[in-house]
Amino acid sequence: MLVVMKPEATPEEVRAVCDRIGQLGYRAHPMAGALRTAVGVTGNKDAMERGRLEQLPGVAEVLVVTRPYKLVSRDVKKEDTVIRFPGTDATIGGRDLAIVAGPCSIESREQAFAVAGRLAAAGAQFLRGGAYKPRTSPYAFQGLGEAALIIMAEIREAFGLRIVTEALDNESLELVADYADVIQIGARNMQNYSLLRRAGRSRKPVLLKRGMSATLEELLMAAEYVMSEGNYRVILCERGVRTFADHTRNTLDLSIVPAVRRLSHLPILVDPSHGTGRRDMVLPLARAAVAVGADGLMVEVHAQPDQALSDGAQSVDPEQFLQLMAEISPIAPAVGRRLPHGIHLSEPAVEHA
Repeated sequence: MLVVMKPEATPEEVRAVCDRIGQLGYRAHPMAGALRTAVGVTGNKDAMERGRLEQLPGVAEVLVVTRPYKLVSRDVKKEDTVIRFPGTDATIGGRDLAIVAGPCSIESREQAFAVAGRLAAAGAQFLRGGAYKPRTSPYAFQGLGEAALIIMAEIREAFGLRIVTEALDNESLELVADYADVIQIGARNMQNYSLLRRAGRSRKPVLLKRGMSATLEELLMAAEYVMSEGNYRVILCERGVRTFADHTRNTLDLSIVPAVRRLSHLPILVDPSHGTGRRDMVLPLARAAVAVGADGLMVEVHAQPDQALSDGAQSVDPEQFLQLMAEISPIAPAVGRRLPHGIHLSEPAVEHA
């Protein structure tokens, strides 16, 4: 169910509705909008209690939400969700494009710092970097663990980049939540429901990557798991799905972007690196992602891609990343977006070690 409050409803009236929902044995999820607050109700089996809620002060109406995903839906929140980060102008959602960039794996302090300063100068607001890496082979590089998290925290201090990194399980999620600004749930864990619930009990934003064969509804239901635990700061990410095509690693499904924006208020990023697995396709599909309405990009960048310990074939170098930023610059205004303030595209940034 969805309790729609009157535009003039007071905070006390909203709290009273939430308290009443709790007394009925259900869970209340208040979501403030530009014009009114809506309170999502989860845990109810039917609409038997509508009359009790409709009589409360400040309530405009009580609606039945028929979609299987409730809190994710635009039925609950009409306005786009914008996720903000204290102490910075960076946002995910809204008018500004969110630019998330960095190496697939943090390999060393020198490697990470060599690329981070150039990314910040080129316009990235977020550093992506793997501390825990789920690899197909058990013998492949699995990441540096907490040592990588410490390096990324130093990068945040040095360059002001917010940190996005993946948690593989409940144990690693505890550490990631201590260090990161955004907890990433990877494609292989999109339907790891215990991990999704644990991420929902964190108050850090959660970036949820689409599973390798997941439908749109399955992606939205996975986000619902996170939000049902009270964490409403969820970011979706399209990173390609597995198809019969053999000319790319995955098939980047850009059609999911307008589909998500029609059904959900959550922001959605596009990852053209994993979406193709090919360095030469990252720039053209980044342009297409901006054109189709994505809220931002997630790009793998390595100072020496051919020597990368993971995913070097799909990583661009800092010069190519600078070119990517220049190429999306005229596209963003055409679709009502803008690049973050303070970007300098005319000259490469200086490397830092």
